[in-house]
Amino acid sequence: MKTTSLAKSLRGYRKIHKYIGLVLGVIIFISALTGILLGWKKNVALLQPPTQKGVNLDMATYRPVEELAAKSILAVDSLGLTASNFDRIEYRPTKGIAKVIFDTGSWEVQIDATNLEVLSVAKRHSDWIEHLHDGSIISETFKVISMNVLGIGLLVLLISGLWLWYGPKRIKKLKNK
Repeated sequence: MKTTSLAKSLRGYRKIHKYIGLVLGVIIFISALTGILLGWKKNVALLQPPTQKGVNLDMATYRPVEELAAKSILAVDSLGLTASNFDRIEYRPTKGIAKVIFDTGSWEVQIDATNLEVLSVAKRHSDWIEHLHDGSIISETFKVISMNVLGIGLLVLLISGLWLWYGPKRIKKLKNK
């Protein structure tokens, strides 16, 4: 009698494990693939432009943020981006530059922080890959929900997988008694 109920339990867990695994498999595949790309973003110029180097590393000689922002807007003038499209400005003191990153189109302008020379204007593919990776490409709400579903689903897969591994051993042990 005991082995029958254990076998029935295993069949139920197998179904749960299979369907949750199928649904989460798609999310895990996308997350794994984009995670691999993000791991390489600093090494592949197509994913993220290489960081340039400025002429002076002395932060005391850096130009004001307003001038830096204005120069970066001029650098992307043909793209129609404005200051309202800024996502962030990142200073790299060890390189003597600032990166002005736009949220529209994932464009990046690298500027020498002291003489305001535009060193690079390029698209950052790593940004939209990161948004795809964490689900925020759809919305912040979707990101929170999908990451919770993924985490809880993985816990269910772990527990059901352990039971699917241990259950048959338990049944075999009970039958051998």
